[in-house]
Amino acid sequence: MALIEIDLYGDLMIAASMADEERLSIDRIDEVLRVVRPVRRAEPANPSGAQ
Repeated sequence: MALIEIDLYGDLMIAASMADEERLSIDRIDEVLRVVRPVRRAEPANPSGAQ
């Protein structure tokens, strides 16, 4: 497990060193770490059923 974390940290360091901006955005960090966000289901327009 520790080797995976070290590898991910290395990926972040490489991305940070190649970035044009001063800091990596949250989206860029997620991209580097290959984060996949769950898709939210659309909620019904009227969850109570009342009209």
